[in-house]
Amino acid sequence: MSQSENVLNVRHEGQIAFLEFNRPAKRNAINDATLDALKAFFDSPPEEIKVVVLSGKGGHFSAGLDLSEQVARQPLEVMEHSRNWHAVMDLMQFGGRPVVAAMDGAVMGGGLEIAATCHVRVAEKETKFRLPEGQRGIFVGGGATVRVGGIIGADRMTEMMLTGRTYLGDEAMALGLAHYVTEAGGALVKATELARQIAQNSRTVNHMIIQSITRIGKMSREDGLYAESLAAALSQTGADAEEGLKAFLEKRQPNFR
Repeated sequence: MSQSENVLNVRHEGQIAFLEFNRPAKRNAINDATLDALKAFFDSPPEEIKVVVLSGKGGHFSAGLDLSEQVARQPLEVMEHSRNWHAVMDLMQFGGRPVVAAMDGAVMGGGLEIAATCHVRVAEKETKFRLPEGQRGIFVGGGATVRVGGIIGADRMTEMMLTGRTYLGDEAMALGLAHYVTEAGGALVKATELARQIAQNSRTVNHMIIQSITRIGKMSREDGLYAESLAAALSQTGADAEEGLKAFLEKRQPNFR
């Protein structure tokens, strides 16, 4: 088994892929091999997979970047490392498969950057969300300023980094870092339930939701409305649209491809 396979467990259950960070002794800290494994999966996911569930083994989603494996780098090398994170996070966010995060334990630093890339986030009540980079003499580099800042706002992220503040599950949901909160041991169960629900959607519409909404949010009002009309026009043609309308008229659940 290769190193990348060791650090990320992958299994398929019908149309759902379950990805599990597999470095429990390190609280699933993210090293380059883990990032490579994520890239390998999301760069070419199996055709039958419609939804991905991402979790961590051993009681933690991810404690962030594995600083014990970091070596002294020159500024350009640090920038290239950061840009590789950005490329992998973009693959996850815009790859066309909805990603549901099941979060417990530590969701910190790079772990929070990965979680913020996921489209649906489920946390347990005692899950700890933190950006500790400010206390470690470094700045975030995996996309937090765009994704985490985009969720909670620049002002709150600034305070979070300056103070090392920790948010627990219910607080994180109030901020938008989590969409659902469960009791201990319930995150993966809830995430799986949501993934099965999402897998029943039209693959085409799931793809449009992922591709369009974030981008439209960054457009001018006029451009955003035009892009919305294009997405609507594309979604209302083809076999999925026909099946959705037919199922509605027949008062049954649609059976999308």
